[in-house]
Amino acid sequence: MIEIPSDLHKDLVPLAFLLGSWTGAGVHDFPGAEKCNFGQEVSFSHDGRDFLEYHSRTWVLDSEGNKVKPLETETGYWRIDSDRKVEVVMVRDDGVVEVWYGELADKKPQIDLATDAVACTAASGPYSGGKRLYGYVKSDLMWVGEKQTPEVPLRPYMSAQLKKVVSPEDVERWAKALPDDMPDDGIAFFK
Repeated sequence: MIEIPSDLHKDLVPLAFLLGSWTGAGVHDFPGAEKCNFGQEVSFSHDGRDFLEYHSRTWVLDSEGNKVKPLETETGYWRIDSDRKVEVVMVRDDGVVEVWYGELADKKPQIDLATDAVACTAASGPYSGGKRLYGYVKSDLMWVGEKQTPEVPLRPYMSAQLKKVVSPEDVERWAKALPDDMPDDGIAFFK
């Protein structure tokens, strides 16, 4: 369910499908790094201004799905203009700062992004740019990232499927919004 908060800046309504906390898992695979499954927590929030605040944490998972060690952390800000052009400023824990530009697809919740500018600290590994695709599919947030280095051409390196985290407050609010004439036995509802 996509909700549009009443205090969401009007320019951000097309990005409302991103709002909330998300969690899930994916695969990381890039030359020079160990291939692994990873867990991820993502949040998109707002404070009434014309941007979404973004935070992502990933960690390596073992074969049983347990957290082994941190993988990547990102934080940033997302904006969209009246022509559905999206801009993202992102900082990663490995010393990379990126400016991304892209577009929200017409009539579907899908965003294609590509790096426009990349700045790397001396401590960061080799990196020269990337692409990302985010999509809201059957109530899940799915994404795939591609990256390139001076030695490796642009190729997929991470992808994940994330489920929205529902708080007890969300459940209570949704329950209060149900019509009064709902069946109470749970079975009649499906007849």
